[in-house]
Parts: sequence; structure tokens; C-alpha cells
Amino acid sequence: MDLTGKEIAEACGGRLFPGENTDSDRCVTSVVIDSRLVEEGSVFLATVGERVDGHRFISQVFEKGAALAVTQKTPEQVQQETGVDCSGWGCYLLVEDTLQALRDIAAAYRKKTGIPVVGITGSVGKTSTKEFVAGVLSEKYRVLKTEGNFNNEIGVPLTLLRIRPEHELAVVEMGISDFGEMHRLSRMAQPDICVITNIGQCHLENLKSRDGILKAKSEIFDYMAPDGEICFNGEDDKLRTVTCVKGHKPHFFGLGGSSGQEVSAGQIQSRGLWGSDAVLTFDGEGDGSGPRQLKVHVPLPGEHMVLNAAAAACVGRLLGLTEDEIASGIERVRAVSGRSNLLRLERYTVIDDCYNANPVSMRAAIDLLSLADTEKVAVLGDMFELGEHSDALHADVGEYAARKGIDRILCVGEQAAHLFKAASDHAEDTRQIAHFPTRDALLSVLAEKRQEYIPDGCTVLLKASHGMEFGKVLEYLKEQGGSEAARHNSSLLDTHIL
Repeated sequence: MDLTGKEIAEACGGRLFPGENTDSDRCVTSVVIDSRLVEEGSVFLATVGERVDGHRFISQVFEKGAALAVTQKTPEQVQQETGVDCSGWGCYLLVEDTLQALRDIAAAYRKKTGIPVVGITGSVGKTSTKEFVAGVLSEKYRVLKTEGNFNNEIGVPLTLLRIRPEHELAVVEMGISDFGEMHRLSRMAQPDICVITNIGQCHLENLKSRDGILKAKSEIFDYMAPDGEICFNGEDDKLRTVTCVKGHKPHFFGLGGSSGQEVSAGQIQSRGLWGSDAVLTFDGEGDGSGPRQLKVHVPLPGEHMVLNAAAAACVGRLLGLTEDEIASGIERVRAVSGRSNLLRLERYTVIDDCYNANPVSMRAAIDLLSLADTEKVAVLGDMFELGEHSDALHADVGEYAARKGIDRILCVGEQAAHLFKAASDHAEDTRQIAHFPTRDALLSVLAEKRQEYIPDGCTVLLKASHGMEFGKVLEYLKEQGGSEAARHNSSLLDTHIL
């Protein structure tokens, strides 16, 4: 890692207390906030969490060979608060706020690496688009990408600090829930290419309206490179109104639904839950050659995945990839657990989309379930942080599920009562609609009557906000469903905004 202790101290300020054999000009091996990840030469930032205070582990990380600890408490304070012996502390940097220090270090390191960064944000579709973009760019470059849910003010700096000399490019997912957060993420990532997937109804409790969401997401441009590029979803009515950002004209991608799209997808042929075939059309480049077309197979199901593939093609085009490289990268994309990952079990198929939820992603997940050629069961839970319109937004999803002809709709949670009522009011072909006040109440009923609610041979969707802990429902269904008949990592519907 090309970062020295001296540079870390300069980046975040504070007061350095040297230990024995301190060499501030020596490069550190990693920067971590989890003491379990410390190795010889690491920098450990002691953060204060809801459950654990990282300061109590500083003595342990020095025993493991840490080169530096960044702390907002003195050894005396830690020993007084925790009773932990701090006599073994080595070189440490005392700062006012270790989380701010993490952001400062990441910003300095990202600037020093100098590699191009693609920043991806949006209300939904961030993770899937990130996977498509990284997959395409990996056909030509050695790419670092965001892993898991590392897309917030802790995850983004930790992602940037994973950049190593072998990386030629980074694809960074950037998620927010309030104003000001994207400004801080942009300061760290300093993106060369900014991608916005859409402006949907997420975190309305803080951002109030789609216009507020657009304003908050637009903070990504605050630290964009002076010669940066912008890629927008041309299907989104809010994004289409943005014609210039800091003198830069956006590049639009889409499904051919509006003019001005530089990359558009058409002739879409669904292969059900196993993906789609499509034709990407690239506009001319002023050389008189006119539009060019490229046949692609998108291995993840749903029209929205074709749109995400178009976004990746748009980015790939800007970074000099050939059409063959773009097509190959799209076809290689695989799923991420918790985001509509398809599990084909002996007794039924599960669409695991239980990481998070909002009204837009709920509808997309229901659309995905509707592609199944089996009996369709939707297990839908509460969506959090929707503000004063939460009741109505849950009701909208219930009505949508009923009108899509989902065979069984199981509603779970307090807010899901509104989803249940609307589904009941609009159901025509739905065989069964039920409401369970809690996740545990659902599991209790399934333990006795699973076949009645989730029959063998069906396809079942799990979808709810992360706080509903639907992962426990997933584990139950995996236990009851038998071994996987065939593993098809076949979708990446992104549903979270954290």
C-alpha cells in the first residue's frame, strides 16, 4: 500500500505520539477498522460503534504488529473507561474524530493513487449496475469494485483504501439517505465518471421528494474531476431534465424510449428467470458511420437488468472498450447474495431479494417474480424510512402485486397491513392473501403449514427492508427446500440505498 504513516498524519491532522522503532516514512500494509483484520504493518482506526468501542482493542492490535493506531481517546482515558491495560500501546495518532480521520485518509490516498474512479449512485439499481460496469471494464482493465454493502460513509473509504498498485481502475458504489452525505462521499471518491441509475422514492423521510433526492444525488458532482464524464438513465423523467453539469453534457443510456440516448437497448427477448437477449444500439461518433448494433445476452432476468447492461456499455464506451469486450463483460456478470439471487432448490425456487426494499424495487421484484412459469408466491415485508406517505406507498405495492396476478401474497409487518388490505381489495386471480404481524409470526405458521402457504413446485420471492431480517426466512426456506438442484446466479436487482 503506497501510503506512509507520515502521510496519514498529514491527511487527518491530530497529534502523533511515536512509539519505539517508529518509522513514519515507511509504507503501511493496510488501513482497517476491524481489529481482526490487522496484520503486520497495518493502521488501525479505533471507532466507537453502537455496541463495541474499538479503543479497547488497541493494545491487542499492537501485539499483532500494527504500525499505527488512530484514536480519539488517550491511553489514560481508555484505561479509565474500560479497565483495559494500555501500557502496550505503540505509535498512535490522537484525533478529534476517528471516522472523520478515516474519510480524510481515504481522500488523500485516492488522490495519490491517481487511477480513474467510476462513481455509481441512484435510488435503485446501484449494486447491479456496479456489477455490470465492473464486469465490462474487467475485460480490459484490472478493476477494484465495491464489495457487499460497503457503499456508505464507512464503506466507501474502506473500498478506496483497498486500491493497490495492480489496480488500473475502481468502480465505487455510493449510497446515501440524507443531504450532505453524497458531498462527503464525492470528496473521498473524486469520481472521473459519475453514473446515476434513477431517481426513485427512497428515504423520503429525509429527502422529502424526488426533487430532493435528485438534489442530494447531484452532490456526486461536487468533487468530480474537471474533465469528468456523466452517464444518466435516459428513461428517468428527472434525470432527463439535467442537460448540463459544470459545463459537461450528460451521456444518456436507455431502452430506446426517448431521443438523445447514446446507448439504447431494444429487441429484448426475455428468457424468463434466466435472463434476456437484446440488441444494443450505439449512436454515431461523428465519423459518418451512423449507428452500430451489438447483440448481447444479459444473464440476469428482467428488463431493468437490460437497462443496467446499457449503463455499463455507456461507461465502457467512454473508457475505450471494443464492442466485443462490452458484450463479453455483460454476459459474464453474476449475482450477489440478497439481491434477487436465484436459488433453485429441490422443492421450490427462491428469489432471494431480502437485503432491502423501497417502492420502486418492490415493483421490480414483483415483475421479476411474474416471469416464473410456476405458481408464484410473494413474501413482502415492511419498507422503512418512507416518511408521511408510507401507508399509501405500501398500499400501492399491494395493489401492484394483486394486479400482476401473483398467486399468493404473504404480507409481513406492521406497515405491511396496508399492503395486505390493498392487495385484498384488488385481487382477482390471487388464491391467497395473508398478513402476519411479525417475521417470527410468519415463521411460526410456516413451521406448521409451510405447504399451505409455500407449496412445492412454486417460485417464492422474499422482499423487505433490511431491518425486517428476512435472512431468517431465507434460512428456513433453504432448510426446508432441500439441496440446490442447480445453482443459477441469475439476478442482481439492487434494492438498497444505505
